[in-house]
Amino acid sequence: MKQNITLSIEKNLLQKAKFLAVQRNSSISQMLSQELEKMVSDADKYEIAKRKALKTLKNGFRMGGKITASRDELHAR
Repeated sequence: MKQNITLSIEKNLLQKAKFLAVQRNSSISQMLSQELEKMVSDADKYEIAKRKALKTLKNGFRMGGKITASRDELHAR
């Protein structure tokens, strides 16, 4: 479902946006809608990546190898 909104922008910006919309064979409404969709999608992708990275950090990295010395041996002074 679509909903109309009201925006308040500078006249100079509006003129440039209209010109850009004509060049792209689009409308200001369509351009704004596409940009907002992209911003929301990017934010969602960021949150997914952030959760994945935090989970990886919490679980740690498995780099192989074996521990052959005890903690005490490694920290002996």
